[in-house]
This record gives sequence, structure tokens and C-alpha cells, in this order.
Amino acid sequence: MSLRYEICIDSTAGALAAEQAGAHRVELCSALFEGGLTPTLGTVEATLAAVSAIRVHVIIRPRGGDFIYDEYEIAAMERDVAAVRDAGAKGVVIGVLTPSGEVDAEVAKRLIGAAGDLSVTFHRAFDMTADPFAALDTLASLGVDRVLTSGQDVTALEGAPLIAALVERAGDDLVVMPGGGITPRNVHRVVEATGASEIHFAALVDAPSPAVHRNPHPFMGGELRQPEYSRLITSPRLVSEVIAASGA
Repeated sequence: MSLRYEICIDSTAGALAAEQAGAHRVELCSALFEGGLTPTLGTVEATLAAVSAIRVHVIIRPRGGDFIYDEYEIAAMERDVAAVRDAGAKGVVIGVLTPSGEVDAEVAKRLIGAAGDLSVTFHRAFDMTADPFAALDTLASLGVDRVLTSGQDVTALEGAPLIAALVERAGDDLVVMPGGGITPRNVHRVVEATGASEIHFAALVDAPSPAVHRNPHPFMGGELRQPEYSRLITSPRLVSEVIAASGA
């Protein structure tokens, strides 16, 4: 089996690192600390201009928190889908739920309609559904191309039994793609346990800020703070390590 590898990134440099390491696709986001939000159109355009072969799929998520959106957020998501489609992205990544934990099929139809012929992935909002098999059936009926899931558990390794059952149920209707906590140490076990044909992971490492002048007193965020003078960057070495360790 030939695995396909999708890397979760938050920058143009991340896309180039993933491409260099041999990944097939990136999920371009901003605010990975929030689980990934819609990147700016400028970032999308700069990334598409920089890469030469790798597919760029763009997450459409206007805020952190739950996946139940009001009419204004839905309108914004429709416009964002159209904007990244027109910019030349190859796919979009969406996720919308009802308060009772079902796929919001009506909103999903609107976003899929705005996507036109783009590939559509349903992100890990899937892991918050009340009935994952019913949710999978709904997404298959909507024509979604793939579902990203940790098997409704903390990591894809822990959720592997459910992922395997979802892979079997999906058959050829759509791709069930494990994601969440995948590393060089566990990727082979995840692939073996799930029978997945695609995997999703981040390959982030700490890098120091180039700032020479540093003021230690103010913080740019809330009380749950990230370091001001370090960055997380996508590591081509770590991407390559996961690919090599997958055994595919």
C-alpha cells in the first residue's frame, strides 16, 4: 500500500518544508494553538506562489471553540471558501455541527457548493459527533472526499480501533484519514492498526526568535501564554522521519 501524507502547517515556509520532505499535501492553517483557523488570503496566495508540486488545502474555520456557527460566521466561511478557490487552492477543510452533535448537513452543503470542484475534507469536528458512524454516512452522502479523525480519542493511536471500523465502513466512498499525535515512534502502529491509506500529522519543532532586543515584561496574548521569543516551525527532517517510519 502506498500511503499519502498530509502535513498540518501554518506558514509558507512550512509548505516548502513539507514539499522538500516528500509529503503529498498540506493543510494550511493559522493559529495552530487554537487547533487551526482560516489563514489570511495573503498567506494562501504567497504559499501557492511558492510551492511547485505539493497540493495546498486550506482550513476554513473562523474561530476557535465549538463547531456550531451563526449566520454571520457561515456567510464568512462561504466567502472564504470562494476566495481560496479563486486563489488556486486544491482543496478546503471544513467542519460544521449541530448542537446535538450531528453533522450540520445544510451548512455543509452551502460550503461544499461554494467549493465547486475543490477537494473537500471534513476536519476533526468529526471527533465531536455523537454518532461517528451516522456522521460518516452523512458525509459520504454529501460527497465529502475525506474525514480527518483521531478516532474520537486523545490521539490516533488510542482511537485506532474506531478508525479501523470507520475505514471499513467507508470503503471506497471516502477516505478516513487518521490524525492526532502521530510521531515517528507510533506512525507504523497507527497505519497497521487502522488500514488507512492517508495520514495527517504536524512536524513542528522549536526555533528561537531572531529578535535581539527582548522585553520580558509585556505579553501579547492572554493568561495562557506561549513564549514570546520562540517559534514552532515545520521540520523537513521530522516529516521525513515520520514518512520513513510509516513502513509504507
